[in-house]
Amino acid sequence: MKRQGIVFLSLILGLCMLSAPAFAETEPAKQSDKTLKREFRLERSMSKQAEACIMCHRTEHPGMFSDWAQSRHAHAGITCIDCHQADPTDKDVSTEHAKQYDRSDNEWGKAEYRVPVASVVTPKDCSRCHPDEVKQYSRSKHANTIEIMWKLDPWLNKGMNTDNERKTGCYYCHGTVIKMKDGKIDPTTWPNVGVGRVNLDGSLGSCTSCHTRHRFSVMEARKPEACGQCHLGPDHPQIEIFTESKHGDIYDTFGDQYNWNSSPGTWTAGVDYRAPTCSACHMSGSGKIMTSHDVTERISWETQAPLTVRPENFKPFPAKTSWKIERDKMKAVCRQCHGDTWINDFYFDYDKTVEEYNEGYYKPAKAMLDKLYEKGLLDKTTYFDEHLEVQFYELWHHEGRRARMGAMMMAPDYAWWHGAYECKHRFNAFMEEANHLLKTGEKAYIYPTFPNTGGDTTKPEEIFGKMNDKK
Repeated sequence: MKRQGIVFLSLILGLCMLSAPAFAETEPAKQSDKTLKREFRLERSMSKQAEACIMCHRTEHPGMFSDWAQSRHAHAGITCIDCHQADPTDKDVSTEHAKQYDRSDNEWGKAEYRVPVASVVTPKDCSRCHPDEVKQYSRSKHANTIEIMWKLDPWLNKGMNTDNERKTGCYYCHGTVIKMKDGKIDPTTWPNVGVGRVNLDGSLGSCTSCHTRHRFSVMEARKPEACGQCHLGPDHPQIEIFTESKHGDIYDTFGDQYNWNSSPGTWTAGVDYRAPTCSACHMSGSGKIMTSHDVTERISWETQAPLTVRPENFKPFPAKTSWKIERDKMKAVCRQCHGDTWINDFYFDYDKTVEEYNEGYYKPAKAMLDKLYEKGLLDKTTYFDEHLEVQFYELWHHEGRRARMGAMMMAPDYAWWHGAYECKHRFNAFMEEANHLLKTGEKAYIYPTFPNTGGDTTKPEEIFGKMNDKK
């Protein structure tokens, strides 16, 4: 969408002391009579439309206003109108918001303040001030996660859940394809701040996934809790793994002493923080390694994939760089606090974990699954309606990921008890049932009443084009 240019703004937020009589040093108790008043003033070059937005939201949405007023945006004179104002021809212009200018109960609800407004602020909008960050983000797995999800996930491709289950679960983190309906955002696609959200202006993602509105705090995005909104649970428990690790322990103990508000690009190990968070390792600048909003960087294995592969060999979304280059970047980050012996020995353990998972668990189980399909003992029509399909899925999607990610982030309980230990039991149960079917020639039992299926299996046209493979 085309946004109008930023109006030069000046906003003064200050604490103004009310006049009070002087106090003698012999009467310190009377100092408590002093009062402070927080004053909010709009001055100089702000347009009347911008002022109307701020003052109306100040009354209607005080929480929203307070967040904005304390943000770096407010201190830089960036107001509602700079992010939300749209071109009248934009697809996402809100007709509902236009009704606010016809109100008789609000002094700001007048036609003279009318501007076209879009509810959804997109990375394309943010790129006017943050072009590098948006460019980096656009090539990341975060921004392209809907494409990756549709290329991998049987829940979507086989319609084994409902559209609403997807929206409230899968899409809340991965993102929806935003659509408009009757001048408003279609409620089947909103609210959503998923990292791969497809916006009406063609951009992918939502900056507010990590920098929540309307504070847009760099502090918030640097803390592991920001990532833990999505990276948690039985299938990718990075926040739990981080908490168990030495890094997480140090953060829990000393996190209140970290300098979270250091300027972007200057956050420094040993100066601003004692041990890294998710963003410190995967995104923040460190030593000579530059800051990046592309979380695909610095990764040398795809541990979320069924079979662990190098990022450039990950078929749903191949990385555009070599894993060796990215591993050297991550080693440089590690080197801010660790010596080479520690770093190299860590990667030796990590690589060995990947090898053992691939060769000992995944490949034999996948070969058995393929054999059962080939012999017609398992039915490919749907998915998850046969016990062996669930067993195989959870072997890689749950226990297998936990084992690899636990080793990757040095969390022994997840590497072993929640990971490899569970892999062994899942693998044995899978093989026992599979060998029974091969021996007897029986077909696997199909659950006749698998609940809540029927989700749309059409891949999003906005990503895959009009020629959809409706499997």
